[in-house]
Amino acid sequence: MGDAKDDALSVKSGGFKYRNKKKLNPREINAMHPTQRSKYLAYEDPSKETAEAIANSKKRVQDLGKKQAEDLRKENQVDLENEKHNQLIGQLKAAEARNRLRVMRLRYQATRAQEVKHLISCQPSAIKAVRLQAMVPAVPDKSSPGDSLDKLERSRVETLLEDERGLTIDRDLS
Repeated sequence: MGDAKDDALSVKSGGFKYRNKKKLNPREINAMHPTQRSKYLAYEDPSKETAEAIANSKKRVQDLGKKQAEDLRKENQVDLENEKHNQLIGQLKAAEARNRLRVMRLRYQATRAQEVKHLISCQPSAIKAVRLQAMVPAVPDKSSPGDSLDKLERSRVETLLEDERGLTIDRDLS
């Protein structure tokens, strides 16, 4: 009856469990050849010390797995924080570079305006100064987009302006 109970427990815990057909006493086991003894003991329940050693080693393996998983999680968290930190530093560097460019542009515009004013003030006559001021403004006008014509369009416009008799414009289709 005890065997049936053991079989039921082994089926519940992990399925069918192989067992030796006949039970040998320790003296008979010690008298066996080492190869036969190892084969016989492979199908027997381990001794109390062996079972404890197996349980301890399984526990160590599980603890090591948990520790490695925790270390990996912490490492990933540190990597994520480093990535956020590096991204923030990159954004700060980009903002500093934009600010340096803006300062350089403002400095250039101020220096250019100062040079143009100086050139205008150094003209020998007031008419030449007014003319230079009209041609070269101290501060560029942002409302006028500048010259939007390419070379071909500019040559066509110049041809039209030079045509005093209107030969290129007037076409008589009758």
